[in-house]
Amino acid sequence: MLVAAAVCPCPPLLVPAVAAGAAAELDDARSACSDALSVLAAARPDRLVVVGPAGEGARGVHPAGAAGSFAGFGVDLTVRLGSGPGGERPLPASLAVAAWLLEHTGWADAPVEGLGVGEDTEPARCAATGRELGASAERVALLVMGDGSACRTVKAPGYYDERAEGFDSGAAHALGTADPAALLALDPDLARALLATGRAPWQVLAGAAEGAGLEGRLLYEDAPYGVGYAVAAWS
Repeated sequence: MLVAAAVCPCPPLLVPAVAAGAAAELDDARSACSDALSVLAAARPDRLVVVGPAGEGARGVHPAGAAGSFAGFGVDLTVRLGSGPGGERPLPASLAVAAWLLEHTGWADAPVEGLGVGEDTEPARCAATGRELGASAERVALLVMGDGSACRTVKAPGYYDERAEGFDSGAAHALGTADPAALLALDPDLARALLATGRAPWQVLAGAAEGAGLEGRLLYEDAPYGVGYAVAAWS
């Protein structure tokens, strides 16, 4: 069953080498992510699954040792998702950021694998996937990657949308209070309009957490660059 979860945003700018001169702007977010990962380690899971948004060719399971690259962001940096033989498919950006976070914090507490989730996956299917993950081992932990809206300011990737702040606030409250029902209630059409990549992964978490009785803490919430980022820990 699910014993712990960490929720982190997934902008490649979390990786200092990618952010370069702007790296300090996300120091608080990185610190919060490290704190969330320490909650996962303290739960002593048998299995860690990293869940994040993925495009068409990167959906599905990514085995331990799968590699991801930040070459597309102008940085000669390769990361691996735990240790193992990997596979032929590269990690999507969200799981590559997760792999960097795990390497950065020295994760060695449980075997790791990844799951790329389509951003258009229906809530019911997300929840069903989460239930399957929760039942996959005696002690399962999830590292859930995803961003809130990308429409908080006129300079945001999706320009300004007055609905964005309310969406992010509701999602952050649900993540901070470990409320699966509230996460499953997030509107996929609104999330798509607001470019909120976290909706589907968060709903996978909601399915995994049903009946687990976990409590949540919101460790970080902000909207640098006009994109909503939240970090939470469930245990």
